[in-house]
Amino acid sequence: MKITVIGTGYVGLVTGTCLAETGNEVVCVDIDADKVAKMKNKIVPIYEPHLDVLFERNINANRLSFTTSLDEGLAHGEIVFLALPTPEDEDGSADLSYVLNVSEEIGKKIQEYKVIVDKSTVPVGTAEKVQAVIAKNAQCDFDVVSNPEFLREGFAVDDFLKPERIVVGSSSDRATALMQKLYAPFVRSGNPIIIMDEKSAELTKYAANSFLAAKITFMNEVANYCEKVGADVDKVRVGMGTDSRIGKRFLFPGIGYGGSCFPKDVKALQKAGRDQGFEFQILDAVISVNKRQKTILLPKIEDYFEHQLSGKKIAIWGLAFKPETDDIREAPAIDVMNALLDKGATLSVFDPEAMPNIKKQFGDKLQYASGMYEALEGADALVICTEWSIFRTPNYQKLKQLLSKPVIFDGRNLYNVEDIHAEGFTYYSIGRKTAH
Repeated sequence: MKITVIGTGYVGLVTGTCLAETGNEVVCVDIDADKVAKMKNKIVPIYEPHLDVLFERNINANRLSFTTSLDEGLAHGEIVFLALPTPEDEDGSADLSYVLNVSEEIGKKIQEYKVIVDKSTVPVGTAEKVQAVIAKNAQCDFDVVSNPEFLREGFAVDDFLKPERIVVGSSSDRATALMQKLYAPFVRSGNPIIIMDEKSAELTKYAANSFLAAKITFMNEVANYCEKVGADVDKVRVGMGTDSRIGKRFLFPGIGYGGSCFPKDVKALQKAGRDQGFEFQILDAVISVNKRQKTILLPKIEDYFEHQLSGKKIAIWGLAFKPETDDIREAPAIDVMNALLDKGATLSVFDPEAMPNIKKQFGDKLQYASGMYEALEGADALVICTEWSIFRTPNYQKLKQLLSKPVIFDGRNLYNVEDIHAEGFTYYSIGRKTAH
């Protein structure tokens, strides 16, 4: 099949590459000429595990190509994916300007039947808006489909190639048949393609992300209470997670969620509810608790240093919002670093992938280490913000030699409390006893 993907961010590039992997001819469109030139030279503009291999293979096979020309893209694809940004607006709603502006151009340019697919995360009612905007100028038939993505950064390629489910929102039999044909290679093991109306499909994405954000946030609240009463959140987590009604995933406490989806989507659903006179009281609490959770380590750090952080050197391990990505959007590490900088601390930071993005935002406010151990040299404490695998089994003797004080503030509970205490560290974590 001939496919066009408009927008080459995380969703668009993964979508285009994975669709090419099943034999489709895919053209990706982006207005950023420099980005397009790099992709034509087989340079992947984002870090996403396994994407580079598929990316190069499909370019070499002439199944994946890139252009800045919307005309070229629309002439090519019988199915056109809109994978455009929907950033958070000032009032918390999703900004649809990119989606609607491109939709207007599509209406002016299409010459034959197309299926226009909303792949971006969009509020309920967006498919209707896109339909109306295109219809103002279109001289041919077309259908608009809602097809939300459920891709986890760091696992996006696997999630696309082996989806748990595919949601297609469409009231058109013709469009639904084309979408089922497109996705048939991805569901051979029997996972479902779920057909529903457009509004239900749009809400499914927001509801799923908001529920997961609530699950994370609830566990963080439980962890904070564990510290008050002397319980161990790891034991509570295991006791809860073995209940099949609850499940094991998204029960690991930490310093809050971040990224491009959860923060934006929770706020967008909250705002959409208010626009209809409906208060999502659970989401109000999720947003408030998550904001507080991001700096939950700061009082522990201040108490340890007797509120004298000025002039202290703090090492930070992990800057991305989660491991296996270079994405720093809404990353808890940013809140932690800003709070420490405000207190006068000097920060030496390391992340395997996110350093260039952090440097764009913080400039010379930080010291950028070339490795995890270099970041520790002369530091008065280590703060862990992201659970990268390379941080899980460090050389403890080397840590003690490099740190001026053997103290760790772990926002991701990477280490066993008893083990690290036996290694001679003072160790603070989330929802567990402090090892002195």
